[in-house]
Amino acid sequence: MAVQTVDPRPSAPPFVVFQYGFRPFFLLAGLSAPALVAIWLLVLTGALPLPGDVAPMSWHAHEMLFGFASAAIAGFLLTAVPSWTGTSALAGRPLAALVALWLAGRIASLPPFADGWGATVVDLAFFPALGAALAMPLLRAGKWRNTAFLLLLGLMTVGNLLFRLEWHGLTSGTQAQGIALVTGVVLMMIAVIGGRIVPAFTRNALRARGDTTEVGSPSAVDTLALALTVAVIAVDVFLPASAMAGVLALAAASAHAVRLARWRSDRTLHDPLLWILHVGYGWIVVALGLKAAWLLGDAAVGATWLHALTAGAFATMILGVMSRAALGHTGRKLVAPRATAVGYVLLTLAALVRIAAPLLSSVNYADGLAVAGVLWTLAFGLFVLDYAPMLLRPRVDGRPG
Repeated sequence: MAVQTVDPRPSAPPFVVFQYGFRPFFLLAGLSAPALVAIWLLVLTGALPLPGDVAPMSWHAHEMLFGFASAAIAGFLLTAVPSWTGTSALAGRPLAALVALWLAGRIASLPPFADGWGATVVDLAFFPALGAALAMPLLRAGKWRNTAFLLLLGLMTVGNLLFRLEWHGLTSGTQAQGIALVTGVVLMMIAVIGGRIVPAFTRNALRARGDTTEVGSPSAVDTLALALTVAVIAVDVFLPASAMAGVLALAAASAHAVRLARWRSDRTLHDPLLWILHVGYGWIVVALGLKAAWLLGDAAVGATWLHALTAGAFATMILGVMSRAALGHTGRKLVAPRATAVGYVLLTLAALVRIAAPLLSSVNYADGLAVAGVLWTLAFGLFVLDYAPMLLRPRVDGRPG
C-alpha cells in the first residue's frame, strides 16, 4: 500500500497580486512608464490637448513623478517596511484599495480631466493614504529613523498641491516649485536608500565570490552628501537657477562622487543586478554636475541636467531595484535574465539620447525625442515581459508573499 506524503509547506493562494505591495505597484510602474511617455508625445504634438492652465511640460513632469515614480516608491516602501519592522505586509483589500486610489489618480489626471477639482482631490489622497498604511508598523516597532520617509511622503503631497493650485489658476509659479520640491524629495529617497542598499549588496556579492575588496562603510562623506542634498532641495524651491544653487549642486555632486567611489563600482561589472544600481547612482553625480555647469558656467549641455536626474538617476534606480526585489521576493535566485540586462542598456541609451536631444536642431530634436521614447518603451517593455509572470504568480518556493 502506497504511503501518501504531505507537503509541510503552506500552499500559496493562486491569486497573489494583492499579497504584497511590490506585486501590483511594480507592475503598474512598468506599465505606466511607456504609457505615460506615449500620452506625453500625443500632448506634445497637439493631438491630445490639455485644458486650462495645465502647461504641457508641467503635466509631463507631474505624471512621471506622481504616476510612474510614485508607483515604484509605493511598491518599495510597502515591501521594505515589513522587513524593517518584522510586521505583516499590507495585503488583501487594503492593498487593493490603495492600488485603486493610484489608478483613480492616473485616470483623473489624463489630459481631458487634469484641471478638475475631482481630479485634484483624488490625486492628492494617494500619498497620505500610503503614509497612513506605513505609519502604524513603523511607530509600533519604534523605527524612528525610518519615519523620515513619512515626512518625505508629506512633502510629495505638498509638491502635488503646488502643481494643482496653478492648474486651477489660483497661483502663479507654483508649478515650478512643485517640480523642484518633488524631484528633490525623490532624489533624497534615492540618496538615502541607495546609500543603504548599493554598498550592502555590493559587499555581500563580492564576499560570496571570495573577493575581499573593501567596500566603504558609512562615514562622514555619507552624512555630508545627504546634508548637501537637503540644501540643494531647499535652494531649488526658494532660489532656483541662482549662483548659490550652482555652488551647492557642485558641492553635492562632488560629495556623491566620493561616496560612489568608495563602493567599488569597478568590481560589479560581472553582475547586471549590481552594476545597474551603481550606474543609477552615478547619474546623480552627472545630473548635479551638469546643473553646476549650467548655472555657474552657462554651459548649454548643463541645461539638460533635469532629465539626467529623472530619466537617468530616477528611472535607472527604479528599474534596477524593481527587478532585483521582484526576483528575491518571488523566491528566485538573484541572477538577472538576459532580457533584463538588455533593458538596462536600452534605458541607459534612452537617457543619453534624451539629454542630447535639446542640443540638436529643432527637426532633429523631435527625432531625438522619438528615439529616446522608443528606447525607453523597449526597456520597460522587456521588464514587463520578464517580470509580469513573476509578479502575477505565486512564489516559486511555495512560501506566501
